[in-house]
Amino acid sequence: MGKDMTAVINRLTNTSSFIVAGHRGFKTCYPENTLLAFREALDLGVAMLEFDLRMSKDNVVVVLHDETVDRTTNGSGPVNSFTLAELKQLDAGGWLGKEFQGLQIPTLEELCEMLKDYPELLLNVEIKPSQQAREVADQAIALLKTYDYLSRCVFTCFDAAILAYLHDEFQLRTQGFEGEMMSNFEAGEQGTYSKMWAIAFPMSKLTKEKVQTYQAQGLLAWCYCPDTEEQVAYALECGTTLLTSNDPRPALNLLQHRVEL
Repeated sequence: MGKDMTAVINRLTNTSSFIVAGHRGFKTCYPENTLLAFREALDLGVAMLEFDLRMSKDNVVVVLHDETVDRTTNGSGPVNSFTLAELKQLDAGGWLGKEFQGLQIPTLEELCEMLKDYPELLLNVEIKPSQQAREVADQAIALLKTYDYLSRCVFTCFDAAILAYLHDEFQLRTQGFEGEMMSNFEAGEQGTYSKMWAIAFPMSKLTKEKVQTYQAQGLLAWCYCPDTEEQVAYALECGTTLLTSNDPRPALNLLQHRVEL
């Protein structure tokens, strides 16, 4: 890992500051998990992109959140019932507005190609729970390693078994959630919390007490999705060090203000 990258990673562990991530890109204003949404988030100045991975019928890793294509495309049915060619025929932008018609579901490889110009960007790679999740993880890790991005990644999953797999088999940085939010959660000293590098709270469950409790266990405390000035202020008051936002502008504005001071 280069000197500059080490400095960025160190920012994640610096409790006196915070960094801003784009949740599925710039989700508030652009169709989520599209290359356009990611580019717009990068243009805003986010330090991390968060995105979701699933697999097509013909075993290609694609960037999509839901188990089905219904909500974010003009198609219908499970993601893994479509080949990549069929997924590429779907409109992944028109659901948000006519100006976005024709956007496609990107593959992970296409996203990796786009990110070549951002050598310090951090990546929060969410493996969506499914029967194929381990295979998705294997392929994603291999591809990210090929692009030399792996050292910049944190891997997330709501399935504790997959989180443990990422930790135990690959010694990767992982972000999990409170036990009640995860499937296959294991309690105890050698359980799921021991496999986490960071823990993230939705704004509805975020409290200063929780942050302090998990920080005392050696975990970084992150949150999602603070999208207003008030939510950003509350997240920072609670002590979180990474804010993953649908609309990164309020958090970035505050960060810029602190830098200017």
